[in-house]
Amino acid sequence: MLFIIGLGLNENGISREGMQILEKCKKIYLEGYTVDFPYKFDDLNLGKKKIIKLGRSEVESDRLLKEAKSTSVALLVYGSPLFATTHISLILDAEKEGVKTKIIYSASIFDAIAETGLQLYKFGKTTSMPIWTEKYKPDFLQYVKENKNINAHSLILIDIGLKFENALKQLEENAEKEGVKFEKILICSSLGTDKARIYYSDFENLRKKNAKAPFCFIIPGELHFLEKEAVERFA
Repeated sequence: MLFIIGLGLNENGISREGMQILEKCKKIYLEGYTVDFPYKFDDLNLGKKKIIKLGRSEVESDRLLKEAKSTSVALLVYGSPLFATTHISLILDAEKEGVKTKIIYSASIFDAIAETGLQLYKFGKTTSMPIWTEKYKPDFLQYVKENKNINAHSLILIDIGLKFENALKQLEENAEKEGVKFEKILICSSLGTDKARIYYSDFENLRKKNAKAPFCFIIPGELHFLEKEAVERFA
């Protein structure tokens, strides 16, 4: 059987159910390529069993499914276990191979951004910011533009390995090129940990900040008066 277990947002975020399942599993793997962890892997307090870190190619191969046909296998995932589409594909492949799966949920960035005071049901489509190169500079603001048209908030997830100063520069450049104007934006850094930070300001002031990974940007839509009061706490 294959268990896909969410680790939550910090080194102690795994659920009691998740810990109980790990005690029974013969093999425990850690997916380590979809997010920049806010802590060291060695800080995970998951008992004495060996944890093997896997890259994308290994998770997307048939390795886990072959083992899960004959023994209990756990795949640990930062945040919520089904946040990345890779893991949905893994479940679909497991069903085709006759391998049973069980999902153990935990907190994700979608839960944590409620700390800003923005109402979660007022968020539109989520988009991701990739790392730009000289020859690869895709527009990642398409969904943001669509969300602005319906006064919805926009969550921009940041690609693994992209530093804050470069991410902010990419956001400015993309917004200028596409004619998208932002008065103030929110930056959420390491939410769910004791290093959590939330900033709410314009680009000029945000350049003075240093958000630590994992971080994300939020482009607010139309603000309810309670939302406005809430986000101003972080100005």
